[in-house]
Amino acid sequence: MKNILITGAAGFIGFHLARRLSGNGCNVVGIDNLNPYYDVNLKKNRLKILETMPGFSFVNLDISDRQALPALFEDHRFDAVVNLAAQAGVRYSLKNPHAYVDSNLVGFVNILECCRHNDVRHLVFASSSSVYGANTKMPFSVHHNVDHPVSLYAASKKANELMAHSYSHLYGLPCTGLRFFTVYGPWGRPDMALFLFAKAILEGKPISIFNNGDMLRDFTYIDDIVEGVCRVIEKIPEPDPDWSGDTPDSGTSYAPYRIYNIGNNNPVPLMDFIGAIEDALGKKAEKEFLPLQPGDVKATYADIDALYDAVGFRPETPISEGIKRFIKWYRDYFKC
Repeated sequence: MKNILITGAAGFIGFHLARRLSGNGCNVVGIDNLNPYYDVNLKKNRLKILETMPGFSFVNLDISDRQALPALFEDHRFDAVVNLAAQAGVRYSLKNPHAYVDSNLVGFVNILECCRHNDVRHLVFASSSSVYGANTKMPFSVHHNVDHPVSLYAASKKANELMAHSYSHLYGLPCTGLRFFTVYGPWGRPDMALFLFAKAILEGKPISIFNNGDMLRDFTYIDDIVEGVCRVIEKIPEPDPDWSGDTPDSGTSYAPYRIYNIGNNNPVPLMDFIGAIEDALGKKAEKEFLPLQPGDVKATYADIDALYDAVGFRPETPISEGIKRFIKWYRDYFKC
């Protein structure tokens, strides 16, 4: 897997993955449309680092562009494609649903079409822990049914899984979906809790704590996510001979298709998460307690047995260490 396309390469996970793969000797083409959902300068500064990496090249391109994307695939012989381009954010999907249709649905079918017409050996795509929606049985397992999303964002990610499976069935395209659980770390997204909390605390402003703090999240450090993705890229799925339509398993298939959770397998109470940020900053937060927001879930908790069985990896970075690394980056980046 030497020639790899990463979509969303200027994004949080895409940046870290592209840097890792380029540093490991892969030829990486990164594409991104640099949309203004959050600070474009942050994306551009990520790209400045990537463009110093040997073997990395960048193309400003939107995956929903039905003409430009096929031309890119025809110009390169990609061994693997990692689709991380998406309109992110649960709450934003309540405000701008069409953005999710354009990127997460239209864009994804364009990726699928390009992969099947250009002999891509493995498509790895980002799903999300959000697909578990109204499920309450913990920990969340890839073998559980996930038919009750509670936001359009989650529905679009579930749709990606279904779309990928249909291409695996119809065309034998090997596809692996990765359900990421609350990713955090240096160069993270400004709309995520860690970034928002750190910024507010340093500025002496109150932080918004939803569901009155009664929430659990399986926070997963970015380096663990990248390690998991790198291992999965090399693990091309094969049909499961034991799969049965009488007792269908959501995480496997008779087609070359797999789903894995990548989470820390250790849910952390939101108030403990905030406490770790306060400790790293050496400053207490002003707190504003609010009700649960539409589209939010109270808890996430990843069962990662399938991932470990497949590639022998479990995330290990403790929340205290991950937050310290983020705060150091944040202070250096913003000079505060």
